[in-house]
Amino acid sequence: MMTLLTLLLVIPAVLAASAVRHVPAGQVYSLYRRGKLVRVLATGTHLVLPLLDRVGHKINLAGQTLRFEEPLAGARDVRGTVYWQVLEPERADPVFEQVDQLIRRGAQEALRSEPDADRRDLGAKVKQSLNSSLRERGMMVTRVELDVA
Repeated sequence: MMTLLTLLLVIPAVLAASAVRHVPAGQVYSLYRRGKLVRVLATGTHLVLPLLDRVGHKINLAGQTLRFEEPLAGARDVRGTVYWQVLEPERADPVFEQVDQLIRRGAQEALRSEPDADRRDLGAKVKQSLNSSLRERGMMVTRVELDVA
């Protein structure tokens, strides 16, 4: 009898605690229900449906970096860093897991199309090329630093 009473008190407490999500400053969380995006949770405390809703992505709005340590395949011997950030989380969420691949592929294409540019021009061309493909997905490249060998 005591075990049943304990369960009747613990289960609702656990469900109530799992219904509260706190999103830290500078981040947004994408909330999924049955595999579909329901909404994006902004900074603050939110109530969600326990057992139905799950956080799909925790997106940092402050900015992120992607470092190319190895030369990009099929391109010149170029290493560098791409600084990027999410501007529109709703549009960025579906492709958020593939951002690294999108940036690498876009940088490779830009480097192949500009074989004889100097380092500064090359960085600007890569940034422009990446922004043309990423802006429609709610992201933006803020800076590109290249080390051309």
